[in-house]
Amino acid sequence: MNWREYWNQDTPIYVSDRHKTLHYQRIAADIAALVPSPQAHVLDHGCGEALSAGRVAARCGRLYLCDAAPLVRERLEARFRGNPKIEVLAPEAVEHLPDASLDLVVANSLLQYLSQDELRDLLRLWRRKLKPDGRLVLADVVPPDLGPAADAKALLAFGWKGGFAFRAILGLARTALSDYRKLRNELGLTTFAEPQMIELLRGEGFSAERRGKNIGHNQARMTFVATPVPPA
Repeated sequence: MNWREYWNQDTPIYVSDRHKTLHYQRIAADIAALVPSPQAHVLDHGCGEALSAGRVAARCGRLYLCDAAPLVRERLEARFRGNPKIEVLAPEAVEHLPDASLDLVVANSLLQYLSQDELRDLLRLWRRKLKPDGRLVLADVVPPDLGPAADAKALLAFGWKGGFAFRAILGLARTALSDYRKLRNELGLTTFAEPQMIELLRGEGFSAERRGKNIGHNQARMTFVATPVPPA
C-alpha cells in the first residue's frame, strides 16, 4: 500500500465525526481568509473531503477541489453538485486549466506524502497556472524534528478545545495500531526545514517566506507563502 491507496478509503485519522467536522471548518476558515477577492479563482490541491469548502467558495469566483483519491472525488462531487462555483478535479486535470488563470493555489497537508521530485513537478505546474500576482500557499509542512508525539500533543489540545478530548485519546490508541502508523514507519513522511523549503521555492521561480501562523490546528507545522518571480 502507498499513500494514495491509503487515502482512497475510510481511515481512522479522525477520531470522531466532531473532530472531522471541526478540522474541516478550521481549514476552510483559514483558506477563506487568504482569498484575495470575490472574483478569485482558487485551487485547493490535495483538498481531502473538504466538508466546509462551501465557505471558501462563498468568498471567491471559482473553487477547484483537487484530490488524488477517486473515492474522495466521488464524495466531493456528490456533496457539492449543487454549488456552481465548485469543480472537482483529478490531479491530471489541473494541467488542463488555462495558464495564468489562478489567483490562489493552496496545498495543505500534502507535501509530506510527496517525493521531492513530485513536489518540484507540482511547483512548476502551479507556477504556470498562477497569475503573475497570484499566490501559492504550502501549509502543514512537517519540519524534520517533528515526530508523532508532537502531532499527538497537538491533537489532544485540539480535542480539549473542541470537546472531543476523550475520543482523541481513544483515537490515538487506535491509530497506533492502524495502517497509517505502519505506513508512516515504512514510507516515512517527507520533511522540510524552513531554509530548505525557501531555497526549493526560489529554485522553482518563486519568492517565498514562512507565514507566522500555520493553517489548521497544529502550530508545530509550517505554512509558506510564495509568489511567482517575473522572468529576468
